[in-house]
Amino acid sequence: MREIAKPLQKTALALLALAVAFPPLMWPVEAEAYPLDGAERTGIHRLEGYRLAQERMVRGRRLPSGATNNSEHVKLRLARQPGMQIPAPDPKMSADITRLAGYQRNSYGVAVLDLTDINNPVYAEHNGTRQQNPGSVGKIIVGLGLFQMLADTYPHDIEKRISVLRDTMITADSFIRSDHHKIPIWKPGETRIRKVKLTEGMVANLWTYLDWMLSSSNNSAAATIQKHMILLAHFGKNYPPTPEQERQFFKNTKRREMTNLFAKAIRDPMTRNGLDTKQLRQGSFFTWMGKRRVQGWSNSVGTPRELIKYLFQMERGKLVDYFSSLELKRLLYLTDRRIRYASSPALNSSAVYYKSGSLYKCRPEPGFVCKKYMGNVVNNLNSVIIVESPTKPKPLFYMVAVTSNVLRMNSAVVHQTLATRIHRYLEKRHGVIEPKKKSRGKRAKPVKTPSAE
Repeated sequence: MREIAKPLQKTALALLALAVAFPPLMWPVEAEAYPLDGAERTGIHRLEGYRLAQERMVRGRRLPSGATNNSEHVKLRLARQPGMQIPAPDPKMSADITRLAGYQRNSYGVAVLDLTDINNPVYAEHNGTRQQNPGSVGKIIVGLGLFQMLADTYPHDIEKRISVLRDTMITADSFIRSDHHKIPIWKPGETRIRKVKLTEGMVANLWTYLDWMLSSSNNSAAATIQKHMILLAHFGKNYPPTPEQERQFFKNTKRREMTNLFAKAIRDPMTRNGLDTKQLRQGSFFTWMGKRRVQGWSNSVGTPRELIKYLFQMERGKLVDYFSSLELKRLLYLTDRRIRYASSPALNSSAVYYKSGSLYKCRPEPGFVCKKYMGNVVNNLNSVIIVESPTKPKPLFYMVAVTSNVLRMNSAVVHQTLATRIHRYLEKRHGVIEPKKKSRGKRAKPVKTPSAE
């Protein structure tokens, strides 16, 4: 059994020696989500490797300025707006957003909530109730479910919830079968971050599995979190169970009871937090083995309108409670190579909180070559994003949710283009000027073969 999460321990002298022996920027290090100063608090140890890469102590790329905020800068900016609600769609701005979607606008659903003027929010949507499978965006629902289970178990004890997240060690088992997404691994003293497949026997804490699920979009990690949501719902304060207790639970629990526990863990938090499960839900496990061992309670759907509501409730501190909302936002803070919607060069200096997910399918067609994310039967791509931009004289602050099914086109490029259009539109709307200082990261290029999510 290989242990991934181990105590951070390496002297500065040793790290300096590594820096001298191996000059920086020879190997790319792709950072993930969560602010880079969070390693000690969370036990997500690879964050320390990424932090050292920014100081040229470990080989790695320099991140864009918008990706280098510390935890203290990640705030719930609507928490002091207790009475705020999402306003009705603004006709003028909605018409503009429809125009920005272009000639294939019927293949899009778009929702934009402009919070730049915090006292006068403006909401716009195009096909706001358009439904499709949310793909990996459904993992934000899994995250909500876990934090709700923790709050139900320890409603008045935040430190205990932190302890469960940090100190519960999880060994990957058959529920992870199977996934092609790789996860980042780094240990103190290593000169680079390795990208590997999550395999049975790997050990990490609960917080790290959450990070792998949301930052690397790893389906195996998501299925593991779903499994532990069920265990937490069943064992309560006796969680985590011993390996034997866990084995007996899955062996002896009837299939219907298991489905009911799963629904309690992932469906009920949605309704309890003001979300409409007819418009947004994750109905099953993210791996085939998970689906085999635990029957789902429904199919999975999402709409731009309800996805915006999720982000809005999180920003208000109303997803479970303030602690849970803030942790979910930190887990969505993007410090990775930016892809798809988030890869727009217009967002380089912005802090972005992001999740995307894709589903595509091809069939034989004369003159058409099937490629990733270019399906001719189904080509779904979903993106949710919060943008905090340091533009002057007025910093932009807005949320976007996009669902699309633009066939035969690279959906990542489609979303990147829409992101640029929306950002420039909001800049013009507020009369802002981009800061002259260049981002520390490389200018993003149009996406050709984006990372899978």
